[in-house]
Amino acid sequence: MMDSPVLTLHSPHDYADLVGTGFGPGRWMLIDQPLIDRFAETTGDDAWFHLDVERAQRELPGGRTIAHGLLTLSLIPGLLYELIKFEHVGRALSYGYDRLRFPVPVPEGGRIRLRGRISGAERREAGLFVTLECVVELEGTEKPALVTNMLELIFDE
Repeated sequence: MMDSPVLTLHSPHDYADLVGTGFGPGRWMLIDQPLIDRFAETTGDDAWFHLDVERAQRELPGGRTIAHGLLTLSLIPGLLYELIKFEHVGRALSYGYDRLRFPVPVPEGGRIRLRGRISGAERREAGLFVTLECVVELEGTEKPALVTNMLELIFDE
């Protein structure tokens, strides 16, 4: 269950009227070893601190493997779609991320959730350029696991 209601946009262009509006926090999501393993298999990033549970117990603070930072990043769209709903969806393109940081690693068994703010909506030739401040919180820590600005280009129809 989420702590705040879903933000509903009737049109992608509603972003312009909602600059400064926060969203979330969303639901807590468990980051378990099978998820970390699948991400490692998909990306080929098989560093021991992600996959070797026994070695992590011996050598890592907390004794658990840690999730890939890019795994945490890749979960943002799905977590975001739970917090912002569109009644009329057009065509949009991920333009990337700006100022991406991973202040705290996510340990196996940790739980994360998303919160953020619509921080920009600028008219461009092709459509609306939207900036969303995204913060992935890690349960039990004051520092977030991830902080970034998600950039989207929503095309005019």
